[in-house]
Amino acid sequence: MTAARAAAPRPERCLACYALCIAIAAAVIASFAFLTVDWPQLASAESLLAMARFIAEFFPPDTNPAFVAKAAWGALETFAVAAVGTLLAAGSGALVALPAAGRFGLAAQMAARLLLNGLRSVPELVWAALMVIAAGLGPFAGTLALALHTTGVLGRLYAESLENAAPAPEHALVEAGSGRVAAFAYATLPLVVAQGVAYALYRLEMNIRMAAVLGFVGAGGLGQMLYFHLSIFKQAQAATLLIAMFVLVFAVDALSAWVRGRLAPAHG
Repeated sequence: MTAARAAAPRPERCLACYALCIAIAAAVIASFAFLTVDWPQLASAESLLAMARFIAEFFPPDTNPAFVAKAAWGALETFAVAAVGTLLAAGSGALVALPAAGRFGLAAQMAARLLLNGLRSVPELVWAALMVIAAGLGPFAGTLALALHTTGVLGRLYAESLENAAPAPEHALVEAGSGRVAAFAYATLPLVVAQGVAYALYRLEMNIRMAAVLGFVGAGGLGQMLYFHLSIFKQAQAATLLIAMFVLVFAVDALSAWVRGRLAPAHG
């Protein structure tokens, strides 16, 4: 046994891995040096006391029934922004995914992929700032911002799903005399629809969080309420809004995970 261990070849050292780790460590150290954070002042007793006072101002949260109802309405508005934005993106992404998957020729594929890359390369906050200028303050601007960015994401995912789907069933129907549209609807579409729904639900989870953030640029919902109450130093009300955000995100995450779990057997 000892001889066998001695005879076993030693794994080769990965010099590239070591170089990558050193480069990452150097980048982290350089980042802290670039930020020029005054660590002694940050860790001083005065700073720690000021942070403790600031955190204490959030407790207890405002439990006034009128304000709780207002926070619940803001949560509903945030959910509506995310849900409608995701629904619009799912439909638009599915339409653009067809040419992006190469089903209408190379020129259409390149144009569709360029459109999807452009939509998702612009962050949601930037889209929201542009939509607030175009459509005004409120949830409509947030819905448009989420729809535009998520269309780029879902369109790319849907196109990849179509490309990776087995072509044999569709080809068999076409060779049997079926039309191309019918062959796609009855052969390829059932193979990718469950995965497409799972992608949309996952993006809904992400858009719930982002919809709350978009309120800071005037896109409505809990984020806009939170920004307002923080700007006037109403930390107790802000704490209630933060709790509403947590409850909303937790509920949507749990529901989405349950639905995706139910879809998993169909997808598998």
